[in-house]
Amino acid sequence: MEINSGEPSLNGSMKHKYTMKEEGANSNLVSNGCVDYKGAIADKRATGGWKASPFIIVNEVAERLAFFAIAVNMVAYLVREMHQSLPDAATHVTDWIGAAYVLTLFGAFLADAYLGRFRTIIIFSCIYAVGMVLLTLSASIDSLRPRHCIKKPCVPASNGQTGFLYCALALIALGTGGIKPCVSTFGADQFDESDPTEAQKKYAFFNWFFFAINMGALLGITVLVYIQVEFGWVWGFGVPTALMIVSAFILAAGFLKYRYQKPMGSAFTRFIQVVVVALRNHVKGVEVGRGGELYEVKTSESDIVGARKLPHTNQYRFLDKAAVITDPESNNRKNRWRLCTVTQVEEFKSFVRILPIWASTIALAISFSQLSTFFIAQAATTRRQLGGGFEIPAGSTPVFSAVNALLLIPLYEKLAVPFLRSRTGHPRGITSLQRMGIGLFVSILAMLSAALVEKKRRDSFHSSSDDDDRRRRLSVFWLFPQFFLMGAAEVFTYVGQLEFFYDEATDGTRSISSAMFLSEIGIGSWLSTAIVKVVERTSGGEGNGWLRDDLNASRLDSFYWILTGINGVNFLVYLVVARRFKGRSGGGGGSVADENAAVELAAAWNVVEDEKEFRSVAI
Repeated sequence: MEINSGEPSLNGSMKHKYTMKEEGANSNLVSNGCVDYKGAIADKRATGGWKASPFIIVNEVAERLAFFAIAVNMVAYLVREMHQSLPDAATHVTDWIGAAYVLTLFGAFLADAYLGRFRTIIIFSCIYAVGMVLLTLSASIDSLRPRHCIKKPCVPASNGQTGFLYCALALIALGTGGIKPCVSTFGADQFDESDPTEAQKKYAFFNWFFFAINMGALLGITVLVYIQVEFGWVWGFGVPTALMIVSAFILAAGFLKYRYQKPMGSAFTRFIQVVVVALRNHVKGVEVGRGGELYEVKTSESDIVGARKLPHTNQYRFLDKAAVITDPESNNRKNRWRLCTVTQVEEFKSFVRILPIWASTIALAISFSQLSTFFIAQAATTRRQLGGGFEIPAGSTPVFSAVNALLLIPLYEKLAVPFLRSRTGHPRGITSLQRMGIGLFVSILAMLSAALVEKKRRDSFHSSSDDDDRRRRLSVFWLFPQFFLMGAAEVFTYVGQLEFFYDEATDGTRSISSAMFLSEIGIGSWLSTAIVKVVERTSGGEGNGWLRDDLNASRLDSFYWILTGINGVNFLVYLVVARRFKGRSGGGGGSVADENAAVELAAAWNVVEDEKEFRSVAI
């Protein structure tokens, strides 16, 4: 089909949407291109939905349990067993977390282009398990660690010992990079968005998926940290290793019930093709106009295998030059380095649209990285005894954040969503962008609380003369507000991001879009490391600056004030970006589809009377 006006016709667009709704509601076959394990179009009665999702959720619980058990313990392991300083250990852990999440882009690329999501999860779960085995060996074999040290200065780990440990952590990071971008999207693939009933269940899945993440985190930072404290590092690392191996078998057990999206080729290659062709045509002086200039294939499906066609939009019209037919007489229109389809161009536009939202939510990840580093270092200096002689392990204090998420998600899903839906008319109560905005605002309060409590903790230490009393005078429960608020910020922002990035993605970019959201966490961790290094050097160095090996001699509260300011500025930037955002389905300030509809409605009939009806069809 060649697009004569540069845009799809109104009547055809409306008929297509009505047809899709009828098919999604009446047919037993999915309409989103998913297939079953035999390669046939998936049947809703036998595949997908909540029949398949539990297998996926269990795998995520196990992966998060293992990851958080390592993340909250690794600073202590590097300091006590590998004899690193606290600032160095904190930066190494944030660098490792950053690498794990940035590698999600690599995992997403493989899943979308070559392997498919299910196969990618299985392969990288095996890589993850190998890394866990090596980490357990590092903790169990004496020659892989320096000798135990009682009094400083301690002999640091050798290059070989450090290299073995880092190799284990690298494999775990690689495994995380392959699993994380695929699990949430593979779970969402089990619900057909063209079926109103399944579409609603998909959004519920995102909330329960995040619930599973926090359940895994809760078990990792409580049960497994307790095992580590009571029975040693071998058990602390060995138990999650066994659970990770078992979870891979559980995921494979759902093989017959899953719906699968076929690999659709490299989206990054398609993006580059659009840019190259658009620039080439721009240099040639090609202009985008009306009159049969934009190219689209004549088949019912798009040129991207397994992906549906996308309607043309007016946003980013420069990119439309990639689909302009410069030689109407030419029969060679299959070379995408010479001529792109409208769907290929629109796929890239959808990716470009989410970049400002992506960039304006990174600051939360900077603050979130403190949960596994300085927040735990604070807890280690507080009074953590409970009744019966039990002492809360410092590494378990993020439980305050995880418990908040576990409580807030069911309350939000069962109480807040119905109430907000009745007031706003939105299916989810509030939009994904509004939900992210709430989370970003709460993160400001979290770091504000952290700064105030840290100042009180340090003042409490210096106000006493008795060494033991000074060290344990402040209760660990003073840290509860910062953990609780950070957990609330995570619930609102990260679940909103799961919904937003999935909804704005096209058929061929689901995993990559999910990886974009996850890469924020990695980049935020790296930015946290950079900020720590800058603060260290500008405030007097590791021995005399704000961040020292001895937390009681540090000025950690000043560091938290810097993060509070960063979050505040970021929130204001986000408000501007979110207000101007126009998504594929009207998730932000408007919809690019709505803009095109308004143009065509004005030419066809009275816009004022019929715009509401058309919007209901478009959504």
